[in-house]
Amino acid sequence: MISSVLVANRGEIARRVFRTCRELGIATVAVHSDADTDAPHVREADAAVRLPGDAPADTYLRGDLIVKAALAAGADAVHPGYGFLSENAGFAAAVIDAGLRWIGPPPAAIEAMASKTRAKELMAGAGVPLLAPLDPAAVTAADLPLLIKAAAGGGGRGMRIVRTPGELPDALTAAAAEAASAFGDGEVFLEPYVVEGRHVEVQILADAHGTVWALGTRDCSLQRRHQKVIEEAPAPGLDDALRRTLHDSATEAARAIGYRGAGTVEFLLSGDGQPYFLEMNTRLQVEHPVTEAVHGVDLVALQLRVAEGQALEPRPPEPSGHAVEARLYAEDPAHDWQPQTGTLHHFRVPGDVRLDSGVTDGDTIGVHYDPMLAKVIAWAPTRAEAVRRLAHALERARIHGPVTNRDLLVGSLRHPDFVAARLDTGFYDRHLAELTAHDATRHSREGLSALAAALADAHGRSRFGGFRNVPSQQQTKTYQGVGGDSATHEVRYRLGRDGLRAEDFPGVRLYTLAPDRVVLEVDGLRREFTVSRYGDRVHVDSPLGAHALTALPRFLDPAARTEPGSLLAPMPGTVVRLAPGISEGDRVTAGQPLLWLEAMKMEHKITAPAAGTLTALPVRTGQQVEVGALLAVVTD
Repeated sequence: MISSVLVANRGEIARRVFRTCRELGIATVAVHSDADTDAPHVREADAAVRLPGDAPADTYLRGDLIVKAALAAGADAVHPGYGFLSENAGFAAAVIDAGLRWIGPPPAAIEAMASKTRAKELMAGAGVPLLAPLDPAAVTAADLPLLIKAAAGGGGRGMRIVRTPGELPDALTAAAAEAASAFGDGEVFLEPYVVEGRHVEVQILADAHGTVWALGTRDCSLQRRHQKVIEEAPAPGLDDALRRTLHDSATEAARAIGYRGAGTVEFLLSGDGQPYFLEMNTRLQVEHPVTEAVHGVDLVALQLRVAEGQALEPRPPEPSGHAVEARLYAEDPAHDWQPQTGTLHHFRVPGDVRLDSGVTDGDTIGVHYDPMLAKVIAWAPTRAEAVRRLAHALERARIHGPVTNRDLLVGSLRHPDFVAARLDTGFYDRHLAELTAHDATRHSREGLSALAAALADAHGRSRFGGFRNVPSQQQTKTYQGVGGDSATHEVRYRLGRDGLRAEDFPGVRLYTLAPDRVVLEVDGLRREFTVSRYGDRVHVDSPLGAHALTALPRFLDPAARTEPGSLLAPMPGTVVRLAPGISEGDRVTAGQPLLWLEAMKMEHKITAPAAGTLTALPVRTGQQVEVGALLAVVTD
């Protein structure tokens, strides 16, 4: 029996494993970087071991240090979580060689699936349907569009879509460079890109006694940057024959490599419903909670029992109902999905939903790790009910801090295509603009929030508070919306014996006024606005939505201006590479790549805003930059 588990990971998945360990009476050990010294997963563990440094390469990717930590802490087993070293056969072997229990598949099974190219060869031999790889030297226009993928990794890293022949050379170079940086292996391969395909996967669980479970399907088609955003189980719209094909293929894939433990076999469904093998993830998946909700199981507990040598029941539990999961990221979808940093002041998600979170109130969201804050999961007897429950909970969540993708998630869940289960990986290519647009309705709701913020601020600064007994001077307060296609709101109002008179808000009546609470009557309906302040940032929550606003000074600081053509860092990060051969004094064209900035496991391409001369390039490869730092200047 396992008595103590070290989780070789951080954040949400470490807390998830610890939760099950506590329920089973198993002691827990955390490892942490210096950036995670006071992280929730560290505080919740029975013991913790420091991994000196901040960057993953120095900490969570140092298998030798993690094995030493497990031995020093007296752990007898290691759970890898997902990401980092979870699919590293060498690390799994090192854990076993140290006399520790490995809560995962055998190293040989991990190795068999470590390279996507070798995995495809193996699956072809097992009769699993797959897309035929393409020879880069023989690609023709008839083969387009195609997809370049990293052989050694996942998560969207080292992946590029090529739609024209001229894009191929640069895309191959960029994909190989990103793959080498992310995984230490620059091997890439090409395969046909299935337009309007669906990403469907099968959860499997195998024991050491020959039993392999196929625990239903999941649809993970809604993705950004080839990373999943919304997942659900079971995958909707599949007939019984297709489900059997997927289950059988996944089971055969597991048996072909002598698999043991939890894993996922991923497929791409073409528009005509033909399934193709993509890859096998030899670990627990981020989206595992939807399978747990539908099948009534604890996959982490089953992982532990399989690692102890226990046998599974001959057949898996039957599914019931439907579950949907949304990944809440600290990012701005309207601005190229830029990751966001800062203090998470307040975080609450109401309703009958499951919250798997890596953060709590007061935590700092930094640049070193993935921007996912939490996963919110809803279960209900039907898909429509589960989707409605999840959207409702997200809409009423209070998230005070960095910009998040919460509004995008709510809009996605309520989009007609999603409601009708018209799902494919091109969903955001088609609908992102409309989902992030600052339309008139949103402007009106945000404007009302700005009015509530201005009233609460005036009341808080008033020595007496409450209503004035004499007519007041007109008050003016200006707010800038935060995130998305933000707008500026200049609020002009008077408070007197006859109540509130606010320009641009005819008929709005004021009922209650306090520094943190304003009740307004809008179009005959009373609405309560809760106002929270953090410096010059104001968060206003109401039934009309959640809005973050920045209070603007009455007079702008001339020193805040920058030289025309300046390219500033949109977020803190690391300059991972400069465009080959580029230097100050070069002529550049509009849209020409100048450098790449990496933050939170994503690369962001910085391009020339217009044709001109590159008059300044003050950064170098490997340099850490803060938000707003000068990266380059292009003079028209």
